Amino acid sequence: MCSLPNKLEALFDYLITRFDSEPKSKLHIGEAMGCWLYYTAIAEEIPLIETSLNSTTDNVLIELLEDAKKLATHQKNVLEELMIREGVPLPETSEHKPNSDPNSVPPGVKATDSEIANLLSAKVATNIVMCSTNISQSVRSDIGLMWIRFHSEKAIYGIDIKTKMREHGWIKVPPSYDPPGAPN
Repeated sequence: MCSLPNKLEALFDYLITRFDSEPKSKLHIGEAMGCWLYYTAIAEEIPLIETSLNSTTDNVLIELLEDAKKLATHQKNVLEELMIREGVPLPETSEHKPNSDPNSVPPGVKATDSEIANLLSAKVATNIVMCSTNISQSVRSDIGLMWIRFHSEKAIYGIDIKTKMREHGWIKVPPSYDPPGAPN
């Protein structure tokens, strides 16, 4: 059976061939700014993920972090290629973090697994909102499709992280809301 990511990949391949023949005007200022801001966000996310990998020994969290790093690196590379081709300057970003032993990180410096998972979840939510904004501002079809793809990739990853956070007790759930006068 074909998985959801494979079905989405097939859909995007179709859409790209459908709209690839459209003339490509120069990026407008909103499209360029969206690329620059998202590139900065995910480029800065990668060293944070690397720092988190240096703080945990939990195999589930390590897998989530490695998946997040692969996805951020992939999206950063796609954006970097586009930005260079379109003449959008790349921002300065933080350096990669070297690997270190999580057991030698002092407790006062080391993030907890719950803190790491919730930071990762917040980054995914922020990335999804940025993609949504960029989708709505895109005039060029190829740029809009890129944002839809990034949005879909982050949303699928977000479902995975939310499920694993729930399973491990890392998810922060707000209290239920019982409006005044509502039946019990």
